[in-house]
Amino acid sequence: MSKFVHLHVHSYYSFCRGANSVEEICAAAAAYRMPYLALTDTNGVYGLIHFLQVAKEHNLVPLVGAEVSTANERAVLLCKSQRGYTNLSRILTARHLQPDFRLAQAILQHPQDLVVLSDQPSILHRLASELGSGDIYVELQPGRPRRGLLDFAREHGLKFVATAEVHFVAPSDYAVHRLLRAIANNATFDRLPERELAPKGAFLRSPEAMCEAFSGTPEAITNTLRIAEQCAFDFSLGGFIFVPYSGPHGEPAFEYLRRLCYEGAKWRYGEIPEAVRQRLEYELAIIRDKGFAPYFLVVHEIVKQAPRTCGRGSAAASLVSYCLGITHVDPVRYDLFFERFLNRGRKDPPDIDVDFPWDERDDVLEWTFARFGRESTAMISNHVTFKARAAVREIAKVYGLPDAEIDRISKRISGYWDADSVTTLVRTHPAFRDVDTPPPWPDILRLADRIHGFPRNLSVHPGGVVIVPGKVEDYVPVEMAPKGVRIIQWEKDQAEDAGLVKIDLLGNRSLAVIRDALRAIEQHRGIRIDYAKWNPLEDPKTQELIARGDTMGVFYVESPAMRLLQRKTRTGDFEHLVIHSSIIRPAANAYIREYVRRLRGGKYEPLHPVLDKIMPDTFGIMVYQEDVSRVAMELAGFDAVEADELRKILSKKHRQRQLEDYREKFYQGALARGVEKETLDKIWDMILSFSGYSFCKPHSASYAQVSYKSAYLRAHFPAEFMAAVISNQGGYYSTFAYISEAKRMGLRILPPDINESEIEYVGCDDWLRVGLMQVKDVKRESLQLIIEERRRHGPYLSLRDFLRRVRIDPSEVRQLIKAGAFDRVEPSLNRPQMIWMVNTRASIAPVKAASTASDLFADEFDGPVPPPLPEYDERTRLRLELETLGFLISRHPLELYRDRLRRKRTIPARDLEKYVGQRVQVAGWLITRKLAKTKEEELMEFVSFEDTTALYDATFFPDAYNRFCYMLSYTRPYLLTGKVEEEFGVATLTVEKVEFL
Repeated sequence: MSKFVHLHVHSYYSFCRGANSVEEICAAAAAYRMPYLALTDTNGVYGLIHFLQVAKEHNLVPLVGAEVSTANERAVLLCKSQRGYTNLSRILTARHLQPDFRLAQAILQHPQDLVVLSDQPSILHRLASELGSGDIYVELQPGRPRRGLLDFAREHGLKFVATAEVHFVAPSDYAVHRLLRAIANNATFDRLPERELAPKGAFLRSPEAMCEAFSGTPEAITNTLRIAEQCAFDFSLGGFIFVPYSGPHGEPAFEYLRRLCYEGAKWRYGEIPEAVRQRLEYELAIIRDKGFAPYFLVVHEIVKQAPRTCGRGSAAASLVSYCLGITHVDPVRYDLFFERFLNRGRKDPPDIDVDFPWDERDDVLEWTFARFGRESTAMISNHVTFKARAAVREIAKVYGLPDAEIDRISKRISGYWDADSVTTLVRTHPAFRDVDTPPPWPDILRLADRIHGFPRNLSVHPGGVVIVPGKVEDYVPVEMAPKGVRIIQWEKDQAEDAGLVKIDLLGNRSLAVIRDALRAIEQHRGIRIDYAKWNPLEDPKTQELIARGDTMGVFYVESPAMRLLQRKTRTGDFEHLVIHSSIIRPAANAYIREYVRRLRGGKYEPLHPVLDKIMPDTFGIMVYQEDVSRVAMELAGFDAVEADELRKILSKKHRQRQLEDYREKFYQGALARGVEKETLDKIWDMILSFSGYSFCKPHSASYAQVSYKSAYLRAHFPAEFMAAVISNQGGYYSTFAYISEAKRMGLRILPPDINESEIEYVGCDDWLRVGLMQVKDVKRESLQLIIEERRRHGPYLSLRDFLRRVRIDPSEVRQLIKAGAFDRVEPSLNRPQMIWMVNTRASIAPVKAASTASDLFADEFDGPVPPPLPEYDERTRLRLELETLGFLISRHPLELYRDRLRRKRTIPARDLEKYVGQRVQVAGWLITRKLAKTKEEELMEFVSFEDTTALYDATFFPDAYNRFCYMLSYTRPYLLTGKVEEEFGVATLTVEKVEFL
């Protein structure tokens, strides 16, 4: 056994410091046959749970610790026990939250079961004088001066220990460390201070090399083993961590939960059916035995704070959740698999996701923090990593390249590209055709490959909240995000693996769309729809709309792939919508096509009878995550825990080795039951299609219910619905695309108007009014002033009247004029005259009044009459419309090319299906695009275009993609030549040629 242990080691979880992953470090230590290994990342335990798992895989005993540092102080803290970890977590939290943090003082406040290593005499002296010398060590490193530290140690009776201050595995990785430090300091290589760098010798040396380096002080080596033995303990937070809860007057949590469930069952069902009663008792028994009653009660209390929610994820399979009002899909009626959410053998905690309207979510979070205590609550973090484009940009800046040169390369790298090798991508991708990459670009791209996927900082998880007994910092260090929210240092997977039970409180724009549309319907039409009692699942008009794929703007089912699937299947009922919204996933294209074929009556031979038995509704094709679990149990003899673990592994990172283990077990079990290997290979390929991105049936059922409500509003109240969709933004498509769709729906688009427009879009009957929010460079506060003044004192009578009553910046008034917002209030003036009036008013405003922009028009002077000025010509008006609104509303941009299109003899997109099998030319404005790969891993793309008549879908197979993808953008029109193809009654264009119009 090695006599030396590395006790001071940084991984890439020391953000922009460590040059290697946990896997690389553990593999290197295992190769040296080291029994122990410490991970001591800077000011955090960001990768602790990941490290514990990887160390175990390499037969290493992991040592828990961190380097705590400030501008002037630094020490490595190693934990001897779980109590020591708690104290480390408290110290790290103080480091991040206390502006006057002092390291020695923090250690003195929480010293128990911590071993301290430092090379700073001032810290060592203070700690030793107050704590004694037992767990205080002088840190010695190769290549650094030692005599003074050795003298200090002997003088004060302190022991010393050897470390390598590891920042990289091999000397060749120093370049990566240097690069990361330059990025962190926003410096070029030549301006990076030497003090920001670890020594070049700070690599993972072999035990022999360390023994040789400290041959004169052998006790520094033997002390590493002594410390490791002291610090070896089984890390555990103690099971599932969640806040305790009791009902009114101290009623035990489970008894309170049971009472609420039966009250809720009567609310949901009236007279409770026996099947419901039995299912409820079954679920309650598992919840009682697992001790999860407080979790359901807390979520129930949070959900009560908002009238419109959508409980989703696997929790929608729970009848308890349904009776509590957490979820809204009946799991008994729709046969939702409760064991996907919770079962007796499940090792991980339950996980309930609840959506709130996006603009109400922060209020719900604030209520939650106040209700359960800010020290007991925190958000989960995201670990933001270097993606291809960001890595290239940051490295190019370090090399000192100018912005224009950086943009020349980086802007061609899509944020959606799967780029394991940036170098290969730039060398082979057609977007880089004829793009030179002279030095230093080859070095930049090589380094981008090296740091691709490295964590670089924390951000706030979209909705994950932990609520614990006592203080969060007793379980995991806490930091403050820039937006002022407390976040933990672990991302969701590590938090879950450690036992922290999270609740996801997420923002959903479509719930806000439904809310705003319902308000508008009541306001404009006097029709009130009660959201809680509203169930449109059997509405024929809604079902017809969904079956046609007319679902732009409809939550969860508006993507091109989903609309195409609906048109191919011609189904609009709820059950099929649940299936279709789950089967759409990146790796399932071949299975989607086969599903549609079987749905439409195509004959097939089942891969295995078990598949048709388990999945009759989908013709033996796996659609939901729980299908994977059921197949593993029925076909390969997995128990429920093993089957659920396989399902989890498919969706997680860093689990490839475990997946291989489960593959072997799956094959062994199925082969033993007589399944042929060829059949198994096909079934396993279907299972692998769930890797990374897939859904469970309860989740899709919950979202499909919201989809139905959205679709109902589109079918019956199109103007109010589209106004709400555009006003809430953040849909799948651009505002321009939604405006075009509104026109295709027969709605008249009305321009912004200073007296008629609200801040948001407004719709009623057959019209849709552009909201003032659409006008660029006008602050939200200014728009609120305009609307508030109009509501208080009536419509604006003229531009002069507006200038007297509303005090906003002149540039904002000019933007409103250019957008046409004053055209109706000043019919006798043209836009140049109105702008002249604003400019003149600004120039003669008294100096005192003009001291601030808001007082610019405070005087009562009416100003001179504008001179006769020529009106803008049509081209100028259209240009200003585009500049101020971001798109044209008065006409479709393709109308400007009508004569040329006529000469080209283009066909209207609405007639594509009449030309199946023929080569045609179609005009197109790009609406959205999605990159894909063929079976041979060649790039191709699915692109949605529109002309003035319809939206249509075009396919760029690899040859066309390679030739034309670099030409495509969202800002200009195209002439597409290609062949019209038909599949299952749906026409698409296979592109052969692209030209600019």
